[in-house]
This record gives sequence, structure tokens and C-alpha cells, in this order.
Amino acid sequence: MSALGAARSIALRDRQHVIRRCQSTLVNQVSVPTVGSSLWSGLETAKPGADPFDWDFDLHWKDMLLLDRRFSEEEMLIKETAKRFAESELMPRVLKGFREEHFDQGIFKAMGSAGLLGSFIHGYGCAGASPTAYGLIAREVEKVDSAYRSTLSVQSSLVMHPINLFGSEEQKERFLPRLATGDLIGCFGLTEPDHGSDPSGMKTRAHDKGDHYVLSGAKNWITNSPIADICLVWAKTDTDEKVRGFLVERSMEGLSTPKIEGKFSLRASPTGMIQLDEVKVPKSNVLPGVTGMRGPFACLNSARLGIAWGAWGAAEFCLESARRYTMDRQQFGWPLAANQLVQFKMANALTEITIGLNAVLQATRMKESGELHSNVISMMKRNSCSKALEIARTCRDMLGGNGIVDEYHIIRHVCNLEAVNTYEGTADIHALVLGRALTGLPAFK
Repeated sequence: MSALGAARSIALRDRQHVIRRCQSTLVNQVSVPTVGSSLWSGLETAKPGADPFDWDFDLHWKDMLLLDRRFSEEEMLIKETAKRFAESELMPRVLKGFREEHFDQGIFKAMGSAGLLGSFIHGYGCAGASPTAYGLIAREVEKVDSAYRSTLSVQSSLVMHPINLFGSEEQKERFLPRLATGDLIGCFGLTEPDHGSDPSGMKTRAHDKGDHYVLSGAKNWITNSPIADICLVWAKTDTDEKVRGFLVERSMEGLSTPKIEGKFSLRASPTGMIQLDEVKVPKSNVLPGVTGMRGPFACLNSARLGIAWGAWGAAEFCLESARRYTMDRQQFGWPLAANQLVQFKMANALTEITIGLNAVLQATRMKESGELHSNVISMMKRNSCSKALEIARTCRDMLGGNGIVDEYHIIRHVCNLEAVNTYEGTADIHALVLGRALTGLPAFK
């Protein structure tokens, strides 16, 4: 017998010995760990001669770490509500919206009727649900399209949240109920034509005129601005150079919000500018509860966690679409999904999604218990968005030529995630945030 043959015989003998020992252990096992006992039911019922790893329970590939078990009953109900809403109200609209760069404003009222706007706010017509429930809403909406999730995020986290957190009671009563129903649409003005990743250098100024301020300046890349009834504009006051939040209403003279045309990303939602030409804003429209960059950063951190949830929703849709396509598509006499390279790509995507969703859930639970640091939010936003984009590109590739056709939807997610990976902090900027946390040394200049 050759050396190779002898080695094979030894390996086979050892393997059979291990299997027999496993079977003997399982058959004679008296007790099984109680943690996750349902997972171990296959071991308890193993029979002599059976494969010890042939479980008699069904662990679905969509939830391999049993994520759904970590949600409350209310959170699961909200998740299902958001899922039904996305499938019935958003999916039928998305191709028209993407192809024609069109946004149906009725979507806001539909979201409001479903209780999805400002869902984490208590009172003022809002649902008062958990931050986790808000993340689940973002996830289900972005399974359809990042543009729709972006409009929801802006309304909820960047307009309603700061009014609730920093606004006067009069401002809350005046604006929040109508924002919650979708009767009012809001936008958030921080980014400027010359100041994106460094918002502290903003040039927009608010001049104190006694009982009002006069605002002059411009904001750029503002989701919802072309259709907004109220713009939350962050500007520096001329008296102390402190950043303040101003609620600029559509009716105020000198306000214009031109649309940015020709986008290849987030085409199903409106994006524009905010142009302020000596706009008079009464002091009753200034958020009294905050000064400085702490205000806009608190809003962005709330939104970024929702963005992280949503990005995984887009990735989930892409993986499921690629799986379905490669199972059905026959090449060389068998399904594409039977090829090792295709399974390797899908396994990588599934691994990233499974781990990523559990990570954002942990971060959100930390937020609920008051233990979440902004550095963790940077990690979640960076990881979720960059990995989701990579997964979408890979899934698009698995569809071959059909992958670039919008009827298969994946190319739309690829285009959208390019923007999602960029806005509210690029992957590089969040890497610098984490680098500063690691070293104590800022590297932003």
C-alpha cells in the first residue's frame, strides 16, 4: 500500500472512530444544557447510527442567530406593520420613482397613518415605541429603497427628534403632531456647499435684530428640501458665533429650496438646497434647548443608528434576490447556485448580514440603557453601510447582465447605497473617529 493510501485508511478509521464516539455520547447523554434547549433537541433524540449533526429542527438561514427572539412582542408587531406597509405602499411606487426621479408626497401621510414617523417619541401623536422598533422600521423600509428610508429618517431623527429634545413646549405642540401625521414635511440643513465633513466651518449666519434673526447663507444636499414645509437650519449667530437651530417655515420670505437634478442615487426621494436670502425668523422659532455643535450631532447620531439598520435591510433584499435568481437560473445543466463560487459569495454575504444585524441590535439596546457612546455609532454606521454596499455589488454580479436591469432591483440598491455610504459621515471620516478613540490623537487635519 502506498503512503498516500495508508494515510487515507488511517484518516477513514479515525473519522469512523470519532463518529462512533459522538453517537455513543449522544445516545447515552443524560442531560442537555438548558440554555437554548430547543436548539439541542436534535441531540436528545439522536439514534444509533444517525449522523450526530443531522439536526431534527429547522434553523432558517435568514435568522441563524435567532435575532427575532430578542425583540419584544410590541417590536415584532411594529416590524410586521412596517413590512406590510413597505410591500403594499412603497414597492408598487419604487420603479416609477426611480426611473422618473419622482417622489409621491402621499407617502408621508401614508407613513403617518401607519405610525412610522417619529415612532420613538412619546406623546404629540407619536407611537412612543423603542429605538429598536425604529431600527426595525428603517430595516423594512430600506428593503424596498434607501430613498424612502432617507425621507423617513430625516423626518423622524433630524426634524422631529431635535424639536422634541431641544424645542420649547409651544414648538412641540405646534409642529410635532402634524409632522407625525405627515401633514407637515421637514428637512435638516447642516451641510453647506463648502462644508461637508467639517460642518463647524459653516458660513450661514443669523443676525440678531431684537425680536427676530435674519438668516443668510446656503445649505446643500438636503433630503426633502424641495417639498419641505419646515426647514431646521443650523447657523452661527453674529453675537457669539454659537451654532443655533432655527425653524424656517416655507412661507418666510427669502427662502428657496431648488431641487438638485440628475442624481444617479436616491432618485425616489427629493434632494435639494436651502437658500436663505435675509430670511426673517422670529425668536419663537429658535430651538431654546441647545447651542453649539452638540445640537446637530445629537440629531445625526440618532439618524446614523437608523441608517445602520436600514443598510442591512437593503443587503438582505439583495441577498434574497440573488439566491432566488441563482436557484432558478440554469447554466451548464445545473443551477448557478450549485457552483462553489456562487455559494462562497452568498455565504460571505449571509455572514456579514447576520453578524451586522446582531451588532446594531446590541448598539441599540445600549442606547436604550443609556450606555451607547457616539464612537460605537460611528462603528455601526461605517460597518453597516460599507458592508451593505459591498454585498449589493456582489449580488448584482451574480445576476450577470440582468443585474443591471432595474426590474431586478439590485442595481437600484447599489446606486442608493453609494449615497448612504457617503452621507452623515463617510466611511473614512468614521474611521478617523475610531482612530481617535484608539489613539487619543485626532487626525482630521
